[in-house]
Amino acid sequence: MPEEEYYGKNGEPRKYDPTFNGPIHNRGCTDIICCVLFILALLGYFAVGILAWSQGDPRKVIYPTDSRGQFCGQAGTPLENKPNLFYFNIMKCASPLVLLEFQCPTPQICVEKCPDRFLTLINALNSKEMDYYKLYCKEGVDLTKLTAPNILKDQLCPAMILPSKPLSRRCFPAFGLKNGVLVVGNQTTFDDGMGQIKTAQDLRYGAGNATIVRETQQLAMRIFEDYTHSWYWILIGLVIAMVISLIFIVLLRFLAGIMVWIMIVLVILVIGYGIFHCSMEYNSLKGTPGANITLQQLGFQTDFSVYLQIQQTWLAFLIILCIVEVIIILLLIFLRKRILVAIALIKEASRWLNSLPAVISFLSTSNEPVYKVFNNSVCEYSRNTCNPETFNTSAAKQACPDAKCMFAFYGGESPYHKYLIAFQLYNVFLFFWCANFVTALGQVTLAGAFASYYWAPKKPDDMPAFPIFSSLGRALRYHTGSMAFGSLILAIVQVIRVLLEYLDHKLKGAQNKFAKFLLCCLKCCFWCLEKFIKFLNRNAYIMIAIYGKNFCTSARDAFFLLLRNIIRVAVLDKVTDFLLFLGKLLIVGAVGILSFFFFSGKIRGIESATPPLNYYWVPIVTVVIGSYLIAHGFFSVYSMCVDTLFLCFCEDLERNDGSAERPYFMSPELHDILLGCATVVEEVKEVPEKEEEAPREQDGMTRRQQQHHPLMKEDGDESPQKADDKQLY
Repeated sequence: MPEEEYYGKNGEPRKYDPTFNGPIHNRGCTDIICCVLFILALLGYFAVGILAWSQGDPRKVIYPTDSRGQFCGQAGTPLENKPNLFYFNIMKCASPLVLLEFQCPTPQICVEKCPDRFLTLINALNSKEMDYYKLYCKEGVDLTKLTAPNILKDQLCPAMILPSKPLSRRCFPAFGLKNGVLVVGNQTTFDDGMGQIKTAQDLRYGAGNATIVRETQQLAMRIFEDYTHSWYWILIGLVIAMVISLIFIVLLRFLAGIMVWIMIVLVILVIGYGIFHCSMEYNSLKGTPGANITLQQLGFQTDFSVYLQIQQTWLAFLIILCIVEVIIILLLIFLRKRILVAIALIKEASRWLNSLPAVISFLSTSNEPVYKVFNNSVCEYSRNTCNPETFNTSAAKQACPDAKCMFAFYGGESPYHKYLIAFQLYNVFLFFWCANFVTALGQVTLAGAFASYYWAPKKPDDMPAFPIFSSLGRALRYHTGSMAFGSLILAIVQVIRVLLEYLDHKLKGAQNKFAKFLLCCLKCCFWCLEKFIKFLNRNAYIMIAIYGKNFCTSARDAFFLLLRNIIRVAVLDKVTDFLLFLGKLLIVGAVGILSFFFFSGKIRGIESATPPLNYYWVPIVTVVIGSYLIAHGFFSVYSMCVDTLFLCFCEDLERNDGSAERPYFMSPELHDILLGCATVVEEVKEVPEKEEEAPREQDGMTRRQQQHHPLMKEDGDESPQKADDKQLY
């Protein structure tokens, strides 16, 4: 392909500049408008946080709430000794509206203990059980002065009480079996207080709906309890991950080649052990009663340890690990030559790092109680908001005598509460924007420091005294707007992905196949878009750190530079990322296996040290995720070093030709490494032969520069060294 056509499609190459020796120091502020927007957004973020703190109340997600909006069991209140919530008629929770409104249309009161016997109101009024029954009536009710019809009409007491057990501070019927029939307190049928007979199955359905409403809260509370029991062991696990990562990085700096091969072998062995353990667990469950049921039959369980007691779970783990093992082995086989080059590149990055040793819930509860009209008959005021203090004299009560004004949920009609959803979206958006900005700041800082090392004529004598701090100062002083710009684009895409996941969750029960297909395509497209933007931003930040231009210009220059060296990107950059990913996988796998045996109590001799847990997977998952983030933090330094080295190398080849007049800035070791890369490139893409005609002059290049440019030398005039350099193109 003629050089003019090649460069015309992929941008102009860098020209030789004898004054260029690293990151530009005389630079100006970039993307100022975006910088101002980012500062204003942060101020708004703080304002929303202050508003949420002043309006929020965490008690609303900790304590159950009765029909009057009071918290059961809260210290310092009259209900301090009444921690459990009792439903007058749990069968009312069987209505499908319960799952939409998150509130059962039946009176609910706070009680000290859940009832332990079956008793009806009529039997209680005619026996010595009246005082006991009164514990489950509204406060101030005198059963001796009222008749049963009046009590039930005004919903002062339940029509019956059932043997119950507290679950997440709520009283749910204690179900049992009698001769294979579902019973509660030896009873199979119940009067719902309105003359209708219900079965124990109806009761369980109502209790099931009430349980679903609080399932998430119950799970969250148990997980929180597990964290309170195991937080110090989780910290110890994260410290172990940090120590292992640090040791690995230090050894990688001095024994890069050996450590990479050890890392590859250990990753294969760790995954192999996982396959062996899963197969052992699968075989041990053969013949165990109930272990052969399927995951579909089991359904969703909040106790995830139940899944580990069936064969299909371990079979799924076994298949997944086998697939991962095969993929890694095949990649290692087919990429073996490129891996050798990538290892040499990691060695060179280690030399750089040796010269730079310093590198190494309130918002959701910001509501006020909202009361709504609940009734049994048809009523035009049904589900309208109401005021419990004035409800008895309101038009709704006159029109619907059986209606009640009960607590529904936390919300509000004030301007703040009207825009609560917008505040939540703003909170999510700013979280992504700030998180991406912090990542961008770290990348620009590291890129500036590494570029200072690469472009120094004499290493490390010509480097700044404090390259990290110098690069950090340039980034914050001149390029806050550019980093905010790149972070903003990525944050917008991430918020769109969150909204698509929310829509997918809402449409799970939908039958429209086209809508599901379209949503799946959108999710896939935005996932790919996010990955591309992350890749482009990373390289744009490197160009910003070197040349100090705005984000769009830097992104364009980085994109065309990568496009002009697209084969090298696949040969070097991505293979190196794969090796570093194996390092993260090794650390995560080692710490994960250790935490699994500890928290599951399978390490002999220290079983007593294992904390009591509801779900032992909670600390394990936390340690695994934390270990990955820690390992990613350590290895990201290497990754950024390699990416910066790669872009600088590509520009070095375009600016210089290795002659005495235009020497390369790369070290001889790096030059030899990348000559080895050229051999691999030749396997992928044949170097186009030179045209016989004399090279044409390019705009902006002198005749002397053309003579020294590797692509513009005639075959007969090349030295062996320059002929090797030519292969790099």
